[in-house]
Amino acid sequence: MNRRQLLIDNLPLEDIPLCEYPRPQFKRDSYLCLNGEWEFKTSYLDNDLEGEYKEKIIVPYSMESYLSSINRYLNKGEYLYYRKIFKLDNDFNKGRVVLHFDAVDQIAEIYLNNNLVATHEGGYLPFEVDITSYLKEENTLIVKVQDDLDLKYGYGKQTKVSKGMWYTKTSGIWKTVWLESTKEEYFNNVKIDVTLSSVTLTLDTNIEEKTIIIHTENGDIIRTFKENKITIDIDNPHLWSPEDPYLYYFELIGEDDKIESYFALRTIKVSNDNIPFILLNDQPYFFHGLLDQGYFPDGLLTPKAYKKYEDEILALKELGFNVLRKHIKIEPLYFYYLCDKLGMIVFQDMVNNSSYSFIRDTALPTIGLLRWKNKGKHVLKENKEQFIKECRGTLDLLYNSPSVLYYTIFNEGWGQFECDKVFEIVKSIDSSRIIDATSGWFFGDKSDVDSYHVYFKKIKVKTKKRPIIISEFGGYVYKELEHSFNLENTYGYKIYKTKEEFQKGLSLLYLTQIVPLIKKGVCGAIYTQVSDVEDETNGLFTYDRKILKVSKTQMLEIKNQIEKEIQSIKKM
Repeated sequence: MNRRQLLIDNLPLEDIPLCEYPRPQFKRDSYLCLNGEWEFKTSYLDNDLEGEYKEKIIVPYSMESYLSSINRYLNKGEYLYYRKIFKLDNDFNKGRVVLHFDAVDQIAEIYLNNNLVATHEGGYLPFEVDITSYLKEENTLIVKVQDDLDLKYGYGKQTKVSKGMWYTKTSGIWKTVWLESTKEEYFNNVKIDVTLSSVTLTLDTNIEEKTIIIHTENGDIIRTFKENKITIDIDNPHLWSPEDPYLYYFELIGEDDKIESYFALRTIKVSNDNIPFILLNDQPYFFHGLLDQGYFPDGLLTPKAYKKYEDEILALKELGFNVLRKHIKIEPLYFYYLCDKLGMIVFQDMVNNSSYSFIRDTALPTIGLLRWKNKGKHVLKENKEQFIKECRGTLDLLYNSPSVLYYTIFNEGWGQFECDKVFEIVKSIDSSRIIDATSGWFFGDKSDVDSYHVYFKKIKVKTKKRPIIISEFGGYVYKELEHSFNLENTYGYKIYKTKEEFQKGLSLLYLTQIVPLIKKGVCGAIYTQVSDVEDETNGLFTYDRKILKVSKTQMLEIKNQIEKEIQSIKKM
């Protein structure tokens, strides 16, 4: 038995794992989940659709994961082949049937009944295809995947050999596969914009007459309209915050289609004071957060159940945190729904592509050698184009999510190029969030914040023209050996031998270095990190989430000291 098997839990795996409706903000009554057991094989042949499928895999877990039942690495030059045979009930097909893949890493070809119906490049974003004209009474769906860890595409922390801050790669299908059906007139998309007292819906639809019903504490608001854009004022608005995550649920109804969704009233912006600060709902707010890699010992990038997300969010809120910096990974939409509902702000990273150099991108800037501005001359043109494409896809995917308040474009110079130009592109698409152009170092001229990573020296800042975020710090290590992935290697930034020493060091770091800087314009701090991940043992939780290394009482004392500073700023 290997270390990964020792770290997994003993909960039974459902026959259809992760079968909750995968798009909670655009929910209709037509839904068929295709997760579960599929036929599977790997092959060095690039046209082996009809060959024998000798293995079984549990979708949506990647083949490298224990939960997939395959639990082995994909070799370079190998292709993954998945096959699923399915039938549709007579009443399922309303006129259009759409097949959804929420993520397949990296290059996918989709075949239905021997027809190539879709291709997709990139491993983190969803795609869909109308399969109506290809359907039969019994249908054979084949997914062919190539994943040689091509650096053209966003790849996050994946690597061929797990080591240090690089983790086991994820190949193939790793998010939900599903079907839905609509009639020919349907709601294709809705874009939600909010103020502190109104909501604006911009619809992509061929439905002429629409009705919206918004459920409020003071009764339902009902509007019937023909335009594809409508603004509705909300009386006695109930604002969303981590302390009070209030959601307005609504239905969007057409003659042949109905969508269930929700929104939240909240804003985030930068103040114009002498010491600029980030304002949540027009009030100074401190973003007290953790770096969140989103890795699990049994499912790698994919949790065994969405309850894993829920339990973790609630546990972190109990420790006083209000932010997760989702680090170089895009989660299933169900994760963001839980953050919306439970009250956890998300600082969302774009998923980096291109090569990473430890010397160029981390070691030299960590010790202060920042003269080279990392303009990206080493980044290939096609990589730049792909990165911008994936940025646009990420912004579109998460536009309606109330909890997503902040985007990081480039992290520590990794794949960085023309950061001012890229900032302008991202800001033009979504001006309603804070945009951190360069997290760590290699700053350009344009960003909503100044964003620093500080690990090996005392945290010091000077008041700037922009708010200051300590977007990474800490990374302290306390290793629970029996709950660690690697018994030999230990990766982190300062090692403690006992939980008590670890907590003391952590408290001292916050109370002597973070809290005193709030009055200088530091309005957020992201500690590294939520949990251990493989070699890394610098989490507040062990990798299996079974051991919490910190004291709830002392973590809440840190929160209380932060709150005192924020209250003093509000009185200024």
